[in-house]
This record gives sequence, C-alpha cells and structure tokens, in this order.
Amino acid sequence: MQDVSVSLGGYRGVRAELLVALKKAQPLTAHELGAQFGLTANALRRYLKVLEEEGLVRFRRLVRGLGAPVYAFSLTELGEALFPRTYASVLVTALTALRNEGGSDAVRNVFTTEWAELATDAEPIMASLPLSERASLMAELLTARGYMAEAVQVAPDGTTRELDSVTPESSEAVTRLRLHNCSMREIAGMFPEACEAEAAFVERMLGMPVVREGHQLRGCRTCEYSMAATGSTPTPSSAHESESATAIPLKMASGTGMSTI
Repeated sequence: MQDVSVSLGGYRGVRAELLVALKKAQPLTAHELGAQFGLTANALRRYLKVLEEEGLVRFRRLVRGLGAPVYAFSLTELGEALFPRTYASVLVTALTALRNEGGSDAVRNVFTTEWAELATDAEPIMASLPLSERASLMAELLTARGYMAEAVQVAPDGTTRELDSVTPESSEAVTRLRLHNCSMREIAGMFPEACEAEAAFVERMLGMPVVREGHQLRGCRTCEYSMAATGSTPTPSSAHESESATAIPLKMASGTGMSTI
C-alpha cells in the first residue's frame, strides 16, 4: 500500500508509523509491533509510552487462548481524530437541513454526485483493466481521499497478499478492498446514505457486484469489500460473517439495478 498522505498532527518517523499501524490492525501488543518494525519490545514501549502520555494510545489487558494475559495497544479517540475526517462540522448542518426538506433521497444524491465526478474521470481507464489492476487503482483513488485503502487477494487457505499492477489473478482467490480509515466517519454515522453511495461507487468502478464483509460503523477494524477474482458474485466468508451486518438493499449509482451490500 502506498504511503498515507496525512499529517497526523505533525507526527513523523516511528511515532507516525506506529499510529498508522495501530489504525490498520489494533489492538496490537508491543511484541507484535516490534516484529513489524524490527525493534525490541522495550524499544517500542518507549515510543508507545510517549504516545500514551500524549493521550493518543491506550493499552488494556487481553487474554488470548490458554497463554498468559498480554497488554495490547490501540488508539484513543484523540488518536483516531488525527486521521482525516472531511467536512464533518459543515456537512452535518447542511445535510440535516437537506434531509428535513427533501428526505433521504436528497441526501443520497449529494454523496452520489460527489462520487460520480471522480468516476467520470477514472471509469474509462478502469474499463480496460483486469480485476487486480482495477482493485489496485481503486485503492490508490480512495487512499488519495483519506481512506487508507489497500487491495489484497485472499487464497482459500487464508493467505493474504497485496495486489499491484503485476500481481497475477487467481481463479481460486478472492479479491478484497480494505479501507482502514473512514474519512467521513462522523458523517456516515448520522447519514447512512454516505455508505450506500460509497458502495455503489465501488461496484460501478470495479464493474461487478461486491459484498461488504466489514463495516467500521458496526465495530469492525476496517470497511471491507469482497469480490470473486473470476468475476462471479462473491459470498461472505465464514471468517467475516460475524462482522457482516444485515444486508442493506442498495440502489446502484446508475439508478438501474439493485445490489446487496
């Protein structure tokens, strides 16, 4: 995945990388973070202690299996707030007034129109690419908008690998698009039409139905869209069924079809 172009409140170096790592896969232990960064657990704890004192990171005791309890680190609300949250204060007021006047359809049209502008520029390029390249380009487009997205292929045995322009497609693997940060989380919490429009955009750009297997607003670490590499309609994996919420009927951006997200 490409570097995340967010300021993180001025944080740089290892501390910024720790914040991003926790955002992507929290909670994580010092041992897990140390293995990821090539540092000892003690060295990591020094960085984590600074972030904890600044109110960005917290830790709690976890019991994993039959082993001894471990301490795992995650972001606080202040730490989460370092990541992009676009338009929140202005949009809440504007969208509330719009909903009062025109209902949910008027709100949905706002988000659909926003995504449609991006689709107009990128869709001609997408149409000529295989699925793996479409998914990789989608991840780049969404990351540029603050979503910290990545495209991966998940094999039947659970092995995951990142997709790029040279990754060969596998007929047995499932392609997934993971969004580690929701840049409109506060808005989406109040206006679910934002999530519907986002999912419609993903389907439109990928040119195939997708299944939402993870949703941050429902407690998942990431928002995750799944699609079969062969182009057939994917089905939710058992590993994600607990993260999947009740299906929501979703009108496609074109207004001509229905998809279950």
